[in-house]
Amino acid sequence: MTGSAGGGTPLTLLYVPADRPDRVAKALSSPADVVLVDLEDAVAPSRKDEARSNAADLLAGVPADRAVQVRINHPSTPWHADDAAMVAALPAGVGARIPKAESADEVRALAAALPGRALHLLVESALGVERAFELATASPQVASIGLGEADLRSDLRLDGDDGLTWARSRVIVAARAARLPPPVMSAYTNVRDLDGLAASCRAGRALGFCGRTAIHPAHLDTIRGAFLPSAAEVAAAREVLERVQGAAVEGVGAVALEDGTFLDAAMVERARWVVETAR
Repeated sequence: MTGSAGGGTPLTLLYVPADRPDRVAKALSSPADVVLVDLEDAVAPSRKDEARSNAADLLAGVPADRAVQVRINHPSTPWHADDAAMVAALPAGVGARIPKAESADEVRALAAALPGRALHLLVESALGVERAFELATASPQVASIGLGEADLRSDLRLDGDDGLTWARSRVIVAARAARLPPPVMSAYTNVRDLDGLAASCRAGRALGFCGRTAIHPAHLDTIRGAFLPSAAEVAAAREVLERVQGAAVEGVGAVALEDGTFLDAAMVERARWVVETAR
């Protein structure tokens, strides 16, 4: 399945370094919902210009139905201005992925440099986490916000994941409050550990994440399987919607499921989201 689940929520986002044009080409033909062409962490300083040139050539004619984002370098780096100018010349549907977001003013400046283009923010520091809602609402062009957990873990001086729980929830809440899609999880770095990946995805889904970035195409199926609603979840959601529709036809105010659970507006909204995602 290529494209976004539910018409707007990508489940699989595949990173690929822009200095490897062969890999970029393969990623563009892969089943990943979104291809993330990376000019930042995956590219050595000595190859930044080459990577940018590759991205410009490979993405100049990318089809409108192929979801792509380009992760550019931070404004504090010497490559940022050229990265932004390159992205500005790409087809309008190509989004910009912004690393190390901490400043709403920087987000607004980038929005002005890339008018009308979707901006996808990565929060990778304690300051960014504290400003998550401010960043998420900095511009109407902000299309998503998520965590860059490797850098955040370093900034917080963490050895494992336990200390990230609050930051993850903070960004999930900020995204929802800003009426943005649920954040996607950061990449799982052990390419061979599919069981660990699946367990991690399930834990992230329980927190409120939807979808995940990947650094290897072998992870895509496991990620999609973990985040797609199960048959039981879809059936339960459809029951909710059928009950609500039936009550509306009959003019009934209070609606309850067979197990006695009364429905409220939040449950109905959740049911619609589950059914749309499953489609």
